[in-house]
Amino acid sequence: MSNYENNMPQFPEPIWRQQLNLPTYSVLNEDNQTEVVVVGAGISGITTAYLLAKEGKKVTLIEAGKVINGTTGHTTAKITSQHDVIYDHLISHIGLERARQYYESNEQAKQFIENLVKQNNIHCNFEKHDAFLYANTEEGIKKLNKEADAYQQLEIDGELVEQIPFNIPHKKALVMRNQAHFHPVKYLAALLQEMESLGVEVYENTTATDIIEEKHKKAVVQTSNGHKITADFVACCTHFPFFDGLGFYFTRMMAERSYVLAVKTQDTFPNGMYMGVDQTSFSYRSILQDGEKIVLLSGESHQTGQGIPTHQHYEALLKEAKKSLNLDSVLYRWSAQDLITLDKIPFIGKLTHKHDHILVATGYKKWGMTTGTLAALIIRDHILGRKNAFAELYKPQRFQADPSDIKQFIKENADVAKHFVSGKLDKPSKHPRSLNKDEGCAVTVDGERCGAYRDQNGELHIVDTTCTHLGCETEWNSGDRTWDCPCHGSRFSYDGSVVEGPAKKPLKRVELQ
Repeated sequence: MSNYENNMPQFPEPIWRQQLNLPTYSVLNEDNQTEVVVVGAGISGITTAYLLAKEGKKVTLIEAGKVINGTTGHTTAKITSQHDVIYDHLISHIGLERARQYYESNEQAKQFIENLVKQNNIHCNFEKHDAFLYANTEEGIKKLNKEADAYQQLEIDGELVEQIPFNIPHKKALVMRNQAHFHPVKYLAALLQEMESLGVEVYENTTATDIIEEKHKKAVVQTSNGHKITADFVACCTHFPFFDGLGFYFTRMMAERSYVLAVKTQDTFPNGMYMGVDQTSFSYRSILQDGEKIVLLSGESHQTGQGIPTHQHYEALLKEAKKSLNLDSVLYRWSAQDLITLDKIPFIGKLTHKHDHILVATGYKKWGMTTGTLAALIIRDHILGRKNAFAELYKPQRFQADPSDIKQFIKENADVAKHFVSGKLDKPSKHPRSLNKDEGCAVTVDGERCGAYRDQNGELHIVDTTCTHLGCETEWNSGDRTWDCPCHGSRFSYDGSVVEGPAKKPLKRVELQ
């Protein structure tokens, strides 16, 4: 491994959970009956449970790990409708009216968060700022020009500008005014506290594994420790749906990883959020911590389980921080996983046509603060029998037969097949006993491909690298010390335990003879 860790924290850890006294909850140790069971305690799940409890519903919220520690706990927490260069794409693919709905729905979610922060006096570092997209290449400038035209058609409060407040090379930029960012864990911790007073039951370390549909329109969520939760409705807010119901979500989304550094800088960072649109680009925002401005630098996206050794992505961010931010020190580093649908619009609503009482929220790309909040509003309205103006746009059953989407679908599934076959043919030459401390890689044990990691204490952890989802071979993630699946994005700890789905079962442990 490179010496990049000499300049960074040794292990990945997001800034958001630091120095906070977060609530803890017990494991569900008995069967449970409720009106709504919400699975997943990130921004979608917590907001959904909060909204339904405010409407008088009996709600049970369960989380496989710790609350606010999944994708929401690893976000950069921008509350914005500026989702990269998307509006020109949406207008050309789904039309002006639906593109306008996409913008308006995200603006509604942004306003909802702002109103809730003000009404409940939530201290969560909520700040309103302008958001900028910037470009240095001719291709990037063309993108901004087209996006600016889309802004004008959709009457978005923004325009092309020649200069931005951030002293970084740029030839042109596009501003969207009155956007925001906040501290997501502080915000959601306040909602959790309010939910307790509303009678919501919250359980941690309680993994949902299946849903059994019963007569009388009841659904039963089964957990890994054998307990059941019977409810009228189930809201699957687990990032990747833990229950597929023949919706084939694993074929309709791509898993992508990106990386974040939280750094101190010698130069003063300006207000605002900044994101490049060129092929190699980075994103910047700041947050006040103990009265000091900390900058979050993110980027280096790639498909999960594929590409260069992952520690090199952190190295690239470190190099950029030294160049553009006059780096003082790196406080935290972490990575995040995002799910991207073929048409770049999240899936929110009924799991399939046949599942009126099982709802799903997934595929937020990198914009879960607004779309996760929007998901909660749509799910609430469905459960309460209300009409939601944006439900049709986001419904998972939509199929826009756009040629580029179909082409991308074929490409992604051909890529899955390629990695499935190449993984099976891989026979590593390395033996587990040859590994140094804090080294992991694919190895061969008794003629079979396995994965091994030797921890800081010298203990070997050996697993079968075959993903327990659909049998692809996982690859070692040196930056986060995980085994990542290149086919559908499942991730496992070095000891084989599941970090992210769609896999539900851990990798098989292998004993060295």
